[in-house]
Amino acid sequence: MSFTLQWSAAFPSALFCRCSSRCSSKSFQRHCNRTLSEKVRVSDALSSKETGSNVRIQGWVRSVRPQKDNLFLHVNDGSSLQSLQVVASSHLNTRDLTFGCAVDITGTLEKSPSKRQNVELRARHIEVVGECNPVDFPFKIKERHSLEYVRQFPHLRCRTNAFSSLLRIRSEATTAIQSFFRDNGYVQIHTPVITSNDCEGAGELFQVEPAGHNDSDDPNPHFFSVPAYLTVSGQLHLEVMAGAFSAVYTFGPTFRAENSQSRRHLAEFYMVEAEIAFTESLDDLMKVMEGLFKAATEHVLSSCAEDVELFHKYIAPGHRAIDILKSSSQNFTISTEWGCDLQTEHEKFLVKHCGNVPVFVINYPYELKPFYARDNQDQPNHTVSSVHSGTPQY
Repeated sequence: MSFTLQWSAAFPSALFCRCSSRCSSKSFQRHCNRTLSEKVRVSDALSSKETGSNVRIQGWVRSVRPQKDNLFLHVNDGSSLQSLQVVASSHLNTRDLTFGCAVDITGTLEKSPSKRQNVELRARHIEVVGECNPVDFPFKIKERHSLEYVRQFPHLRCRTNAFSSLLRIRSEATTAIQSFFRDNGYVQIHTPVITSNDCEGAGELFQVEPAGHNDSDDPNPHFFSVPAYLTVSGQLHLEVMAGAFSAVYTFGPTFRAENSQSRRHLAEFYMVEAEIAFTESLDDLMKVMEGLFKAATEHVLSSCAEDVELFHKYIAPGHRAIDILKSSSQNFTISTEWGCDLQTEHEKFLVKHCGNVPVFVINYPYELKPFYARDNQDQPNHTVSSVHSGTPQY
């Protein structure tokens, strides 16, 4: 790839143009300001140790504080929880410069006298590229909104601190998960989203049919000639692939048509599934699960330190889950006995009992797990090699 830079005869062969003194056209001056300023993200500007550089930022205004001689803005572009303070002359203030508007700002990075951030942007030019009426905008300055209220505006909620932090953490966690499996020699498999398989056998499926299929006279109304569903798990596909690649994983959307709207039952979520061939013990699986959890957590903590407020780290001892539950003084809604499945209240208690850290519950009764779980052949309990992780809820 190559390019050729040609100079027009109408302009001298100079690298810089002092637009403020030589150019009468405001549009041309704005063009030169943009051209001669390096576009940076807010997160990069905040972490910059060099001052005096000409930069250009684009984002949304989080606050406006006009004063007699100066104008103070806080601008955020979603790359960081913290906003960049912009200081400008009061003559750059306009009626359109309001909370929530989109702006394009060029100026010089300077050392900030404030202890809250190292640098600030001394603006030379401010352009409002997207207006916002603060009266009609659903979110107000310095006002906390409940999650129930924010959910009413799915197209704008990503601008709130809570959702923007959540999405940044999710993005970094996804990166960490992919990197962990790649670095450990796993092959990623894209399992189908539409499938005829019911991997879990629970019957809680979303069935997929083409629009208008009920009006068709076709004796076989199914698009694929058989009923098709949104996937509940890619495990059966992974087990086949593990017979050729030894270690495989998938990370994608999963759908469950469960008749519940609790935080434990989601209609759609992203799930990590992995299969390993030639393994003889649950220890092999737990090492992978532990390694994945640690790698993802460490990456998120290092990459999103400002987005993550608090994490507790303990070393949890191993225990027998049913014995702990039966010997506790907690009044459970559903009593615990060997052979009965653990309920949400039981899992929460076990996590709290172990110090509010992630715990593994292993070796479930044979009758509680699907057919593909390995039989431990450990009479009289008769368990299968299955593991479930419980995590603290903050």
